[in-house]
Order: sequence, then C-alpha cells, then structure tokens
Amino acid sequence: QVQLVESGGGLVQAGDSLRLSCAASGRTFSLSAMGWFRQAPGKDRELVTEVIWNGGYTYYADSVKGRFTISREKVKNTAYLQMNSLKPEDTAVYSCAARVTATYEYWGQGTQVTVSS
Repeated sequence: QVQLVESGGGLVQAGDSLRLSCAASGRTFSLSAMGWFRQAPGKDRELVTEVIWNGGYTYYADSVKGRFTISREKVKNTAYLQMNSLKPEDTAVYSCAARVTATYEYWGQGTQVTVSS
C-alpha cells in the first residue's frame, strides 16, 4: 500500500502561480510513477502530468505544456507540481496519484485549485 498526502492549492488570479506537493509513504520502494489528475465540474478526470519515479521521464497534457512542471524528490518520496501562468480553465480539483504497475491505484485526498479571471 502507498499513502499519499497532498498540500497546496487555493484561490489565485489568472497569471499567478501555485505549487502542489504530494508526499508518499508506505511501500514507496515499489513506486513506478506519480502524477496529477484534475477534474473540473461536468468534465471527465484527465491526467495532467506524471513523472516516472526512477527514470525521471515526464509527460504533460498539451493544455499545460510550458506552464506546469512536475518534479520529484526521491529522498523525501515527494512529488511537486509547479503551476505557472494559471488560467481560469485550470480550475479543478487536482488529485495526486501513484502507481506501481501500469494503472494508477493510489490517490491523494484532492485539492481545489480555483483561478479567477
């Protein structure tokens, strides 16, 4: 089992920045990847970004490329999501997730990010 605790999020204005953190505990030695999903009202949940834990390879959704950066601090078993140049359309509940196989199966509690115009 892997437990995830998120921090960060909040209400900001368009153009502002926010950083989310996700601390993992438990069977962290088995981590394959960590990432963030988001879900806006009335929309499906989407994978925003992920980082391969041991290789560092990253993926970004087209909508956030160039604005969001995911990083990890392996010693602390923590992943970070730096969100810059936020837009109102980034408003959503952001959930940290972790996987040990090909499927995300561990989830954080979710945090609201609201970007006002």
